[in-house]
Amino acid sequence: MITEPLTVTILPMRRRHARSVLRIEDQVYPRPWTSALFFSELALRSTRAYFVAKVGREIVGYAGVMISFDDAHVTTIAVDPKWHRRGIATRLLVTLAREALVRGAHNLTLEVRVSNKGAQEMYRRFGFAPVGVRENYYQETNEDALVMWVHDIDTPEYAALLGRLMAGVPGTTEYESRR
Repeated sequence: MITEPLTVTILPMRRRHARSVLRIEDQVYPRPWTSALFFSELALRSTRAYFVAKVGREIVGYAGVMISFDDAHVTTIAVDPKWHRRGIATRLLVTLAREALVRGAHNLTLEVRVSNKGAQEMYRRFGFAPVGVRENYYQETNEDALVMWVHDIDTPEYAALLGRLMAGVPGTTEYESRR
């Protein structure tokens, strides 16, 4: 599949994005989050940050992070299936890592389905390594979660890794700040 390089805009998630985010959520997760859950997360501005990715006027992905002292936890990341393999998730994860750094985090963690090899491969490119398994973490499917961590994200080496990852994504990434 040959595709043109994209211009992707990353901006803070707002309540007005809920319909588009929920459309993607319904496509990619067996037990999707509700709008109420997203709204409660968005209200926790001191410890949470959520972003959407847009191509033109269409929201094509979203991601969130929770900050707890020195650690940041990726709460969710999803891309509309028709936009997979276009660097959207990489852009979003770089955004989360940089937001975690701005908020003082030194480490980044997440859970991923043991069956989701594609996501695990992307996380490994970001330096994540498996540290354990949470059995039956995904209750709707009784699937285990692989727990992954990357430490020392506040180093020049990690900043260089993020730069290399972004340089490897074709197209342009633009950022809109909070309004």
